[in-house]
Amino acid sequence: MTTPSTRRFENRHALVTGGGSGIGQAIALRLAAEGASVSILELRPEAGEETARLIREAGGNAFVIAADVSDTESVRAAFSGLGHLDILVNNAGIAHVGNVLTTTAADLDRLYAVNVRGVYHCLHFGVEKMTATGGGVILNMASIASKVGIADRFAYSMTKGAVLTMTLSVARDFVEKKIRCNCICPARVHTPFVDGFLANNYPGKEAEMFAKLAAGQPIGRMGEPAEVASLAAFLCSDEAAFITGSAYDLDGGFTLLR
Repeated sequence: MTTPSTRRFENRHALVTGGGSGIGQAIALRLAAEGASVSILELRPEAGEETARLIREAGGNAFVIAADVSDTESVRAAFSGLGHLDILVNNAGIAHVGNVLTTTAADLDRLYAVNVRGVYHCLHFGVEKMTATGGGVILNMASIASKVGIADRFAYSMTKGAVLTMTLSVARDFVEKKIRCNCICPARVHTPFVDGFLANNYPGKEAEMFAKLAAGQPIGRMGEPAEVASLAAFLCSDEAAFITGSAYDLDGGFTLLR
């Protein structure tokens, strides 16, 4: 990844949930590289510490907050310990494969707890903090699955659809409080989750299945976390000051197939 030459986030504090790996880590690194002080909210603090180490080694400031986004009191405590909050990135999420017949009630509850309730918690406490200090920017990680039908993603699509509509609601309700709220809707991005999924479900055929998944995007490959981070940085910056209530596709042309 090319090192950014701008310092758009100097003297600003950002909180990134699920910043210990994948897209969340890439966003945390990008915001820090452009001057932000970054808090990484992670269920697995050791993963958060790895991201914080990378930021510090590059000369940035990073802090790790151990919290479970699905638990109200855990998130309340995390946000109460923050000072000023300028940028909130709701990235933490989990996936599930299955249609409405193969998805159990327990599956649905597990996805809802993290992907919907977790985003609600951070919005609830984050918006409260931002309104008290004159505004801020919120970026939610939705998915292309929130806009189009994808096979065997019933519960996951449901939760990401909720993220998209929560984005619209917060943007509408708090625009006069100087809070902007947008979301990104990626198609398939090459993260450690993808590698783990292939290893667990297609042992010995990882390369073959990787190529098949990559070909699902007309551009011929999966996205990279750094590419998501580039769009995230723009939407969180003053360059995007006129943008709120928008959902940005980052899909390698995936929706062209629909």
